Amino acid sequence: MSYTFNEVRLKVRSVIKRVTGFVSEDLEQEVFLKAIENKDKYQEEGKFIAWIKVVAQNMAKDMFKSAYFQNSCLSSNIDDFQLEDKKQTALEVQLQKERQKTILKAVDSLPSKMRDVIYFYEFEELSYEETAKKLGISIGTVKSRLFNAREILSQKLSHLKGE
Repeated sequence: MSYTFNEVRLKVRSVIKRVTGFVSEDLEQEVFLKAIENKDKYQEEGKFIAWIKVVAQNMAKDMFKSAYFQNSCLSSNIDDFQLEDKKQTALEVQLQKERQKTILKAVDSLPSKMRDVIYFYEFEELSYEETAKKLGISIGTVKSRLFNAREILSQKLSHLKGE
């Protein structure tokens, strides 16, 4: 399957958002620059889209380690920064991780047909059409399975709604 540049860009954006929690056009551009610089390392046996997604994932992770990112995060909130807030933020991060694990467990417990649709539509951010094509089902079936999966998840995760 060949991808248009826009489709590749959306895949890269999706990976960056999943890893960092936000969209960064600067990081997207860096990923493409890195891919161009390292095009000789790409081996034709693998899929290009998988390779560039790994590049995006690694660069997003590296961004968190960079001194620039750490300094800019601290300096942007320096006036509001208090020691208590830092502890609260660490707690919030831990709670968020636990919440994500709970959600992923609930998704994993879905019947496989619903789980596949949720995975492609929500996590991979594919359109109805792309999801249908990927799974070899109709768009109506995608919509129906998404609706039913969301109903089940809503019931299983109702305790998280108040958070």
